[in-house]
Amino acid sequence: MLVWIDTVRRYLWAFVELAFVALLAIILIHLLVGPNAEGYTQSVIDNVMKIAAGVPTPSLIGLA
Repeated sequence: MLVWIDTVRRYLWAFVELAFVALLAIILIHLLVGPNAEGYTQSVIDNVMKIAAGVPTPSLIGLA
């Protein structure tokens, strides 16, 4: 049972890492294209900004 839990934990962690890298890639593309870009990258940036605005500053510092 512990082997199964460890395997699931590793797969979930790998998924989280891939999602984080994808988010960073989208932010980099947005920085390269510029703020006037429309479409998917702009919507991702807008959502990240909304999440960051909703989190208190001490929590963001703690996460960093």
